[in-house]
Amino acid sequence: MQRIPEPELMQAAEQTQAYAEADFEDANALFVDSFRTAFGDNLEGVVLDLGCGPADIVCRLALHYPALCFHALDGSASMLAWGERSVSRYDVSNRVSLLQRYLPCHDLPLNSYEVITSNSLLHHMRDPADFWNMLADYASVGTKVLVMDLLRPQSESEAQDLVAQYAADAPQVLRKDFYNSLLAAYRPDEIKHQLQQAGLDKLTVHVVSDRHWQVVGRLA
Repeated sequence: MQRIPEPELMQAAEQTQAYAEADFEDANALFVDSFRTAFGDNLEGVVLDLGCGPADIVCRLALHYPALCFHALDGSASMLAWGERSVSRYDVSNRVSLLQRYLPCHDLPLNSYEVITSNSLLHHMRDPADFWNMLADYASVGTKVLVMDLLRPQSESEAQDLVAQYAADAPQVLRKDFYNSLLAAYRPDEIKHQLQQAGLDKLTVHVVSDRHWQVVGRLA
């Protein structure tokens, strides 16, 4: 099945509310568990998170890693408003800064970061090279990277089955977004090619669930 792009930003109030209030417990826990497995439990420095959305993953990481600070980016003002609620609820405002940025951008507070993370942003990007090149630009020797996103199914019917399995009770707007996101997602061979083009081929690609892949590693 060929990839079908979708809009880059979630802007509508109904759409962002449905996403922010959705139950992503399994996927978000998978991200945090994968991060801990890859990089251990004793980290310090500043994390750059690309496409933080409602910031649930960033806040979970902040709770587990008290020596990490976070610069969390998203292009959607309405999504960042939900992120502010998460930061307040988790009580991590002293270490989490939410920044409205449209990728690619080159005006971040730091020139490089010890850690770069991203969850479910790449499939929104019009040009995936913008994502990987920005990641490379803000990395340095030893930067730890964990990127996770959806895995495009082999067919539209398989995408419909995944929506029925994981979002049957979700609002219609969220079911539609999930379906469109699955169709807009990338396959592992496409990700490997993107990494090669960006000079990031030392990072490894893993399929970690029936609907997710991860890119993980340290940059040399």
